[in-house]
Amino acid sequence: MYFEPAHSAFEENPDVRKAAKSARRGERLDRAAAEILYFRASLHTLATLAHAARLRLHPDPVVTYVGDRNINYSNVCVCGCRFCAFFLPPESPGAYVISREEIARKVEETLRLGGTQILLQGGHHPGLPLEWYEDLLRWLRETWPTLHIHAFSPPEIFFWSKKFSLPVKNVLARLMAAGLHSLPGGGAEILHNDVRAVVSPNKCSADEWLFVMEEAHTLGLRTTATMMFGHEETPSNRLDHLLAVRALQDRTHGFTAFIPWTFQPGNTRIPRIPLPAPAYLRILAISRLVLDNVSNIQASWVTMGPQVAQLALFYGANDFGSLMIEENVVAAAGVLYRLSREEIHKIVLTAGFTPVQRTMDYAPESYREKICT
Repeated sequence: MYFEPAHSAFEENPDVRKAAKSARRGERLDRAAAEILYFRASLHTLATLAHAARLRLHPDPVVTYVGDRNINYSNVCVCGCRFCAFFLPPESPGAYVISREEIARKVEETLRLGGTQILLQGGHHPGLPLEWYEDLLRWLRETWPTLHIHAFSPPEIFFWSKKFSLPVKNVLARLMAAGLHSLPGGGAEILHNDVRAVVSPNKCSADEWLFVMEEAHTLGLRTTATMMFGHEETPSNRLDHLLAVRALQDRTHGFTAFIPWTFQPGNTRIPRIPLPAPAYLRILAISRLVLDNVSNIQASWVTMGPQVAQLALFYGANDFGSLMIEENVVAAAGVLYRLSREEIHKIVLTAGFTPVQRTMDYAPESYREKICT
């Protein structure tokens, strides 16, 4: 049976009651109200408010997901981010650039499994020319014309802009002409320059990440936005991040979804205890409340596991992310969850929703009738 949590009437703090009343009415939260709810409201109150906001945007009992695969074209990177367990410096044993034969095998398997999209990302490789990426996109587009290519990230785009002395808009335009369909929101971490100076000093700044996204949206490229939290940031920095995404979305309306996930410290240079499920659910709920102009919020079963991801469907999430036929970056940190299509369907159905496979821009896939039974 479809379930909607009851409103909480037990918040005693008048500031929390006032902010919660505003959220229940669907009013935009300012910074002060967001802080009150994030820092002081009970988790039950946040769940109630976030689920109500989710239902205002998506009243039908549907949970979407995309059929895709992560393909890392290379693990070579010169950034050396402290949070990354996946990269290798150039010339390291084990460093690779994937062959087209291997990409073809992965794409064909993805299509056989009912996938429709690949997410293509790598590090900041110092030795690959821009033409290498353009040729790869053209080959993918010409070989599999129905495949959606969701590829690269703002840090990669900005790195190529500097490396090849080209404006960001020109880099994006060339990649789009070659076959790029949409841009993932990777590399955001926390959009606060003080935090980035500590965790990823060689990567683009928060302002540069936002600039790449704004240029992409101006060109008509749809993108997602992400946040990796629980490393060197403060809770207040997380709200900085949400408000930065909201401000850009007000101008461009180019983000299709927001995806927060918790930092996984295994094999990285940031010793931390992973944040527990309540901390993840709290940020998920406040994300739904603050990002009133971003239609979709994704649950992260890849980092949190299937049970917490199922619970996230009542904390503001309306999307179950990806079939994720392959994932390597989080796995390199020692976190390895895998779900089949049938398992995703069971999780969603058990929660009282109907699973629907979608495209990157959240249109239902024609494959839907075959799978959502």
